[in-house]
Amino acid sequence: MRISTAQFYESSAANYQKNFSNVVKSSEEASSLVRVNTAADDPVGAARLLQLGQQASMLDQFSANMTTIKGTLGQTEAVMTSIGNVLQRAKELALGAGNAGYTDADRQANASELGQIEEQLLSLMNTKDENGKYIFAGSKGDVVPFSRNTDGSYTYNGDQVTLDLPIGDTQSMATNSTGWEVFQQAINTTRTQTTLTAPAVDDGRVVLSNGQVGSDVTYNAKFRSGEPYTVSFLSSTQLQITDALGNDVTAEASQGGVFSSSNAATQTVSFRGLDLKLNINLKSGDTTPDTVIAGHSFTLAAKPDSFNTSRSPGNPSTALVTDASVTNSTDYHASFPGGGAILKFTSATNFELYAAPVTANSKPVSTGTMAGTTATASGVSFTLAGTPGAGDQFSVAVNTHQTQNILDTVSQLKTALSTPTNNDPIITQKMNAAVTAGIGNLSSGMDQLASSISSVGGRGASLVTQTDINQSLALANTQTQSAIRDSDPAEVMTRLTLQQTMLQASQLAFSKIAQLGLFNKV
Repeated sequence: MRISTAQFYESSAANYQKNFSNVVKSSEEASSLVRVNTAADDPVGAARLLQLGQQASMLDQFSANMTTIKGTLGQTEAVMTSIGNVLQRAKELALGAGNAGYTDADRQANASELGQIEEQLLSLMNTKDENGKYIFAGSKGDVVPFSRNTDGSYTYNGDQVTLDLPIGDTQSMATNSTGWEVFQQAINTTRTQTTLTAPAVDDGRVVLSNGQVGSDVTYNAKFRSGEPYTVSFLSSTQLQITDALGNDVTAEASQGGVFSSSNAATQTVSFRGLDLKLNINLKSGDTTPDTVIAGHSFTLAAKPDSFNTSRSPGNPSTALVTDASVTNSTDYHASFPGGGAILKFTSATNFELYAAPVTANSKPVSTGTMAGTTATASGVSFTLAGTPGAGDQFSVAVNTHQTQNILDTVSQLKTALSTPTNNDPIITQKMNAAVTAGIGNLSSGMDQLASSISSVGGRGASLVTQTDINQSLALANTQTQSAIRDSDPAEVMTRLTLQQTMLQASQLAFSKIAQLGLFNKV
């Protein structure tokens, strides 16, 4: 086969360029020890490296998220611990106030300190983080979570939404604890009330306290189904309890309803999960105790739901809701939003009731027209002062009394201890019952707080475990990337030496063959 001079030179040049390119590429690889720089170097390896790079970025983001969560959990736990210490002091003051040797002045001193504790609690529960966000407001970081109402009670203004961040491929973790969960869900142990129905004027001979829930299970299973109850005193030693249907259920009361009237000492009547404090105060001249005690009666039932209402700052009018109460129990339980409502006026007389929060797709749960100064929606009557305007909105928060904010508990304790007894035994008995109720609710609030602290600790422990998992994944990721991308130094140097030898050989072959041309023989 003949090979022209042009073909020979072209072939030799191409071979030389190929060998030279290989030497240059291998030299760069030997210098950087990186095998895959572009997809052309290894298409499959490059695709795998892209996936591993994305995973590495996610692992870095998980690590940043966990650092954020650790910081917020640390601050939350510190604040909760401080609140627990403050509540412990409040409980000590309440226990001390029950001392028989305490005077009104002693109790007033305790009440003053409870007032300071109340302010301290409010400040701690409205704590902000380093970014100026309220840590217990849920997703409403710019809204003060707890505020004092005009009647001295407290309202939670945040929501129940936790702010979650991913810390693993399939795991997210809450960065915050909502005030609703930590402070609003403490079981209210004094969620029932007694009301004297006979005689028409309280003679002070029989003092029966509001019930304190001792067993939630029994209370929910038995008590609620039979209320309201009537507690009737048949004699100076026997009471009778009948349920809403008139059935005699006295057998379920402690000692079958038998009590002592020999002195005014507090005695406990237990009934369907409730403990009631009873005092019998016979007066001088009561020679026939049965006569003066028989005929006293009380109603006993769960406290009715109450409502806190507030006007929207953007309302066109200055109208206010001055009172709200349940007037139709059936309608109320059937349709009133349990999580809060918005009362919206479409004119000066027409209104609509929505479940909170109101969105573009919200539909009213009820509508109506005012009757005088009253707007009745879903069984609840709202009394207004002033004429509402179209567009007026009022937020309605429902208090079912099943739970109680610890701020309300401290405030109620302060009020009870601030009221002078003037050594009046009946006032003292009522004050002692209020203190006992306060101690029970403080214990419940501290239990709820302890549960929340435990939740924070559990999340912290999960972070430690997930950190170890992510670190293992990051190490495996790095090793896999290295195995795909990085070169073996020995293999690279061997290949480079071979390619340099081939380059030198091609140069030598070119020069030798070039001398065999016809013109070299002339």
